Amino acid sequence: MTEAAKREQAITPDGAFSLAAAASFGFGPNTGRPKPDGDSMSLAFVADDLVHHAAAFVTQDAAGVLTCRVFGEADPDRVVTQVRRVLSLDQSGSAWAQVGGRDPVIGRLQSEFPGLRPVLFHSPYEAAAWSVLSQRRHRTQATAVRRRLAAEHGQVFTLPGGRLEAFPTPEELLRVESFPSLEAQRIDRLHSVARAALEGRLDPARLLAMAPEEAMIHLQQLPGIGPMYAGLILLRSTGATDILTLGEPRMKSYVRHFYGLDHVATPGEISAIADAWRPFRTWSGVLIRVAGDRDGVPWEPQPGGGR
Repeated sequence: MTEAAKREQAITPDGAFSLAAAASFGFGPNTGRPKPDGDSMSLAFVADDLVHHAAAFVTQDAAGVLTCRVFGEADPDRVVTQVRRVLSLDQSGSAWAQVGGRDPVIGRLQSEFPGLRPVLFHSPYEAAAWSVLSQRRHRTQATAVRRRLAAEHGQVFTLPGGRLEAFPTPEELLRVESFPSLEAQRIDRLHSVARAALEGRLDPARLLAMAPEEAMIHLQQLPGIGPMYAGLILLRSTGATDILTLGEPRMKSYVRHFYGLDHVATPGEISAIADAWRPFRTWSGVLIRVAGDRDGVPWEPQPGGGR
């Protein structure tokens, strides 16, 4: 394959996939994540090699095939592989549809959100950094700080969809000694995240190879990362499809709403219901979260996950 061909590759989804649904996916920061721009999506991020920055401009044609244009010095094939993980295109949409055939609730929600798959953070490194930046802050404020940090210490790409900032690499982040709106403790915690990434402790394959309970304990060794943020990193950046988390504060109320229970669902009841979701318990939980947020289902907030 020529260099030009590597820099513009076609991705044919297995099963239903909607780029528009992915672009409107609401979890995580608004900056440095997929952004809707007509029929396209722009991404800018730290490549999985943790050395280079990369960017991608993705479009989808009427037949559902995506075209991914790669920018930056990172290996284009590895960048496309990373984009596939971020957009959950590395999994079987056909197998995901079978879950809806077994569970009528999931099947109905799949039809209400056609082609929706979880959109992930670019990497566990970026998810952990976002966890530190967003603690005890409104998401809008954390997003603004992240944007400024990326523009000043990362790399800014000019893409067909506009300019987009990529977060600093771990080495770049370690060189940040002070920054407006980042107190000394938060910078120290960001440095801990950077060192963990460089040591391989945030490698997505390594985290997925662990038992979920072991991975959660492992992630909570990062200063400031409690159970909630450990779950965010594990479930929202590694590409996990079948980890059931009972720590999502909305899940008990949302399961009651969609499954017609007369009480808030217990962990045991959620586990029993989720047996039909295998091997996509993570995806099913995300779908219920998206649908519950859309419907405005009330839930009882719980304390945050920082420590």
